[in-house]
Amino acid sequence: MCNHAKHFFNRGWCKFAADARLLHWVEGALPAARAARADPAQEKWLRYQATWFAGVNVLDNNAAGEVGRSGPLQGRVADFIAAELKLEGFDWDSAQVSICYPGYPQTMQGESPARTRYRRDRDAAHVDGLLREGPQQRRHLREYHGFILGIPMVEFDPGASPFVVWEGSHEIMRNRFVERFAGIEPEQWGEQDITEVYHAAREQAFAACRRVEIHATPGEVFLVHRLLLHGMAPWSETAQAGPDGRMICYFRPHTGGPWEWLHNR
Repeated sequence: MCNHAKHFFNRGWCKFAADARLLHWVEGALPAARAARADPAQEKWLRYQATWFAGVNVLDNNAAGEVGRSGPLQGRVADFIAAELKLEGFDWDSAQVSICYPGYPQTMQGESPARTRYRRDRDAAHVDGLLREGPQQRRHLREYHGFILGIPMVEFDPGASPFVVWEGSHEIMRNRFVERFAGIEPEQWGEQDITEVYHAAREQAFAACRRVEIHATPGEVFLVHRLLLHGMAPWSETAQAGPDGRMICYFRPHTGGPWEWLHNR
């Protein structure tokens, strides 16, 4: 666990080897994830000419992470979150069921050429919780996740739209936002337009940080720092996956407020 901690705090992410407790959760939760994808009410989450099912918060798990016959969300990664991130007693959010298909990403109707290029060339890199708002799509801090937990639900090739991170970018983001929010009460941070500082931090990360593609199989998981710049790569021409596509469940529980979001390790 010490090696995991060093990797996580220095690079902003870590991967955990196959865990029987986690694999049990995957096997129990997979029917519910498939049912969410098949639900006609969730078709609204299809994007980019049906090459990505965003599936935000569509898994019907409870606060313990339990859905179907999965049992509570447990395993070495949960132990790590409690021991190293000092986060216990929080409610697991309803997981995102993110599914990619061959050809991702296609153009989307109404999308600007610049945004299409950013998705293709920069993996749509972003930090969660910084939402676009208003006619000018200005960024505001609105969500205070404790971390991102990625759980592969099925087998797929490494080139099947892997999760991408820029290692160490979490500290670039932290430093930029500490400076931007200096002298402002945390309760007022969400009202601040942070578009320019966020864009500048992204560009600094692109220039200074190593881009890494993460691949994992069922039973393995990856844990990502909440401030880490991350995205999703295009589907490689040679990559293969089964009929479920590249299916990953993501948990992003809220474990504090704006101050904790910025200052916790």
